[in-house]
Amino acid sequence: MNRIYLSPPDAGELERRLLLDAFDSNWIAPLGPHVDAFEREFAESVGVPHAVALSSGTAALHLALVILGIGRGDEVVTSTMTFAATANAITYVGARPMFLDVSPETWNLDPDLLQEELKWRARHGRQAAAVLTVDLYGQCADYARITEICERYGVPLIEDAAEALGATYGPAKAGTFGECAAFSFNGNKIITTSGGGMLVTHRRDIAERARHLSTQARDPEPHYQHSEVGYNYRLSNLLAAIGRGQLASLPDKLERRRATNERYRRGLKVVPGIAFMPEADYGRGNCWLTCITVTPRLFGATREDIRLNLDAENIEARPLWKPMHLQPAFSACAVRGGSVSESLFADGLCLPSGSSLTVLQQAKVMDVLTSTPAGQVHTERGVAHA
Repeated sequence: MNRIYLSPPDAGELERRLLLDAFDSNWIAPLGPHVDAFEREFAESVGVPHAVALSSGTAALHLALVILGIGRGDEVVTSTMTFAATANAITYVGARPMFLDVSPETWNLDPDLLQEELKWRARHGRQAAAVLTVDLYGQCADYARITEICERYGVPLIEDAAEALGATYGPAKAGTFGECAAFSFNGNKIITTSGGGMLVTHRRDIAERARHLSTQARDPEPHYQHSEVGYNYRLSNLLAAIGRGQLASLPDKLERRRATNERYRRGLKVVPGIAFMPEADYGRGNCWLTCITVTPRLFGATREDIRLNLDAENIEARPLWKPMHLQPAFSACAVRGGSVSESLFADGLCLPSGSSLTVLQQAKVMDVLTSTPAGQVHTERGVAHA
């Protein structure tokens, strides 16, 4: 059986045609007409006036922090439940991440903990330089509350929407909150350019600054002159052509991922010990990945037992993100809370969710999952055989 992947690229004839158009035009180097068009079309899709195509979502986060003047000695409050790129970007500018736990109702940054943290910092004269939210697994954070808290304490907000293209918060779309937002077009995302990202913003000055810094901060001179340090962060015209084709099919990709999520929920709803990532009532997620939690005592096997059983049948599944405060690289960073994200990591699993996943493949995933033999069941006192 061919391997069933977690979230493989899903490209078609339009992407091929646009890529060949870019190739035949000889716009091979970074920038070009497809980059310009991709930025316009992406901004319109998200609902913002400005978009800057970059080499990765991490580059977008890095530039956002640089442009907002965050640097050495600063502290940035962010969610502990995220991919490492969120925290890595903070360290690139010399700042230090401070981690908050997530809400069990959304798996996103807990607004109550954010309020506690910013209130404590204001009282002690140590206010954060920024708050960097994460729209986890394609579900928006609670922006009504988070925005109000940030405004109350005068702390700028940056949105890591890397996983959330097409998700909504009320009538607004992911990527429209804060000073600016970052998207990722890595190979496993809803749409992909192989590798790439986008910085989006309502502010023209931020977009212009991002364009300048991302092209090595070259001054407008006939020779190469640089008055400040820049970065080689722009997206190539070839990859932007692929992105345009991918973006055109975004509504269909969203519909298929949501349908996959709904089939998983229907098919596994009666299985003891299996629960799904909650869907917040304030918006609609993009179902980038369908995520479950496993209660070993009820299911009879652990999350890891299930993952290994799926892998033995050539099916890829992955644990949820390991919280950043548990990562060796960030073990010295402060954290408020942590038990929710630790529990999610211990018991959580991402199931194959790609937009090209067939109904038969999904049925195979569920059959293998539910037939997982009893394994090592973790109890409060240690490990016992189920």
